Amino acid sequence: MSGGQRVAVTVAAVLVIISTPAFWLLDGPDTGQLVGASVQAATGVSTLVWAWIQSAAEARDSAARTGRAEASGGGRAHTGIRRRGAGGSGAARVQQSGDAVAHGQGSSAGTGIDYTG
Repeated sequence: MSGGQRVAVTVAAVLVIISTPAFWLLDGPDTGQLVGASVQAATGVSTLVWAWIQSAAEARDSAARTGRAEASGGGRAHTGIRRRGAGGSGAARVQQSGDAVAHGQGSSAGTGIDYTG
C-alpha cells in the first residue's frame, strides 16, 4: 500500500471509529450507550492498529553478497532482485551485489533491483 493510500485509509477509519460513538454521546447517553461507544471505539482502534502491523509485515525481498552473473549472445544477467511490473510490492533491499557482465549484441546485465515489464 502506498503512503497516500495508507493515509486515506487511516483517515477514513478514524472517521468511522469516531462517528457512531460521537452521535451516541451527543444525545445524553445512558449506561448502555456509554458501554457500546467504548466497545466500538476500542474495537475500531485495535483493528486499525492490526491493519498497520499487517501492512508493515509485508514480504520484504533482500539480496546480499550475490555472486557474479554473466550474459552473452543476447542473454540477460542480473545480480540482486528482479520484480515484475512497475514497482512490485513490499520493501526490497540489495547489499553488496555481485558483478553483472554482458558480452555481445542484445545482451544485458544489471545489479540491484530490476523492475521488468
